[in-house]
Amino acid sequence: MDTIHEPKFVWLIWSLILIVVWALVYAFLKSKESRKEMLVVSFWTALFGITEPLFVPEYWNPPSLFDLAHQTGFDIESFIFSFGIGGIAVVIYERIFRTVHARMTKHEQHRSRHQYHLLALSSAPALLFVLIVATSLNPIYSAIIAMVVGGIATWYCRPDLKKKMLVSAFIFLMIYFIYFLTLIALYPGYVDQVWNIKDISGIIIVGIPLEELLFAFSFGFIWSSIYEHIAWRKIDNNI
Repeated sequence: MDTIHEPKFVWLIWSLILIVVWALVYAFLKSKESRKEMLVVSFWTALFGITEPLFVPEYWNPPSLFDLAHQTGFDIESFIFSFGIGGIAVVIYERIFRTVHARMTKHEQHRSRHQYHLLALSSAPALLFVLIVATSLNPIYSAIIAMVVGGIATWYCRPDLKKKMLVSAFIFLMIYFIYFLTLIALYPGYVDQVWNIKDISGIIIVGIPLEELLFAFSFGFIWSSIYEHIAWRKIDNNI
């Protein structure tokens, strides 16, 4: 009989732990707008689960429900995981620091830097596509580079968001570091079994592959600004 201690359930359990963290952050948000922001971004980020075949098996190859990852590259857990990280990254700054949004005026939207609005938003997925197609980089590095470049493009287009982006990157890195430790505690041999260590740096920090930490930092950097950037929102400093 299958048990929850079997490797094929670890990815699911780990993803569900993230949903618990998501729920705690959501519960303690102080404004309705932040809750709406978290929900909307989470649902859209969940769609990133469709990118899982880019990383399986080149970066990792996790046992999953119905053995989907091994058979197809897709898995249910990736959608759960993406939902969780998307919402946490976009609002964790607002949970810690008092934040009120205001809609940018038409005048502000037409300032010179905002002419690159769509280019900045599309830079990360466009660069990821180029790197995946044109290079032999492990896809995790392509994703990290794309997110950093996309974040820098956002920074140029929306310098008013730079504090939120930088602070969120470090906070999300810290949260992800602690979250990853739950995986190590849950199944100590999982990293060696599932991650393709020989094809990445091989640098392990307290049991965590360096690439996971770089992913967390770069994701927190770019994704913390996505709501304001797409919705033409600014953080109102006059509060």
